[in-house]
Amino acid sequence: MDVRTRTEEIERLTLAPWATFSDESRGRQRPEEQDPIRPVFQRDRDRVLHCKAFRRLKQKTQVFLSPEGDLYRTRLTHTLEVNQIARTIARALRLNEDLTEAIALGHDLGHTPFGHAGERALNKLCPGGFKHYQQSVRVVDKLEKNFQGLNLTWEVRNGIICHTKGKWAATLEGQAVRYADRIAYMNHDIEDAITAGVLSPQALPTEIVQVLGDTKSRRISTLIQDLVANSGAKNLSFSPLVGEAYEALHDFMYSTVYVDKDAKREEQKVEKVIAELYERMLEDPGLLPDGFLQIAYQEGADRAVTDYISGMSDEFAIHMFEDLFVPKKWHVL
Repeated sequence: MDVRTRTEEIERLTLAPWATFSDESRGRQRPEEQDPIRPVFQRDRDRVLHCKAFRRLKQKTQVFLSPEGDLYRTRLTHTLEVNQIARTIARALRLNEDLTEAIALGHDLGHTPFGHAGERALNKLCPGGFKHYQQSVRVVDKLEKNFQGLNLTWEVRNGIICHTKGKWAATLEGQAVRYADRIAYMNHDIEDAITAGVLSPQALPTEIVQVLGDTKSRRISTLIQDLVANSGAKNLSFSPLVGEAYEALHDFMYSTVYVDKDAKREEQKVEKVIAELYERMLEDPGLLPDGFLQIAYQEGADRAVTDYISGMSDEFAIHMFEDLFVPKKWHVL
């Protein structure tokens, strides 16, 4: 018996009957030989962790654009916090932690530079619109690994595309990531907003604090414990009391922090940067790297430019904008 087979047997002995078992995966788009050590979802987790798009998350905005100091979240630290919360939920419910982690680490791979401001800008420019969760699947299916894709399992891809809105994931592991994503961003965005002076700790509505807690740690613990206590074999859910507080906190954040004029002032410049880059590369596709030129030939220039810009880090996008549009000093030899 090889190591992978033994691990799959351990899953059968330890996971809940409604968990997603590695040896029952619906498989990959391109069949592959099994790894002798790693079950399929562990292998997917490793592929995501080692891909270029994952590393670029460290220089992509979460909420606050180009903040001074190292205390604010980036898209990478957000992803790691989602992963931690999702794994805690999965372990408590005896779900497949490898599948949960693969989805969590991959859920934001398609996010644009400059956070949701960049996403809104690309959504206006790209024919057919732009959604980061759809782009995340495109990244793992086509753009990564020198445009060969990571060839992930169906369950991981389903969890990624269903992580934010619309239809729920087909697996409980995918549902756990969807809850973990919102639990993570609401609570760490509160902490970042307080650090930035955008939000006072006393500003949180009393009725929410009484149910969920008065600190980030207490709120996250309350939400995880309630979710674990009220979830079943078919879906995950909160109790009515905690569920109402959870939705109220979400509404509060979208009516205060996410629309704060001071925090969002710089976002007015994002649309110009993205739009100028987009139009310039449409006019001159020669600015695109070779692989994206091939996409332009096969799927159209708009698709290629969208793929290229959405993959940029904040810094890379700004540097490219400066190279193309900002006059350089004349150096006399």
